[in-house]
Amino acid sequence: MLDPPRSGAGVELMELLATNVRQRIVYVSCEPATLARDLAAIEKKGWQLSDLRAFDLFPHTHHIESVVVLERAGA
Repeated sequence: MLDPPRSGAGVELMELLATNVRQRIVYVSCEPATLARDLAAIEKKGWQLSDLRAFDLFPHTHHIESVVVLERAGA
């Protein structure tokens, strides 16, 4: 389970997780731009998005919470 600040986990941490996590990562994000950056980094390491849910927890604002499930490709 990963729930980083708005700045996201970052490429370095995503690469570390890609190497050391065996099967599944659940990533909670409050910033779509940094989520996209982090997903691109881990997909290059053989992971794929298996589920994505977006939640509007703060109506009438631009804030969206996302929950992403990542799994090793081919798992």
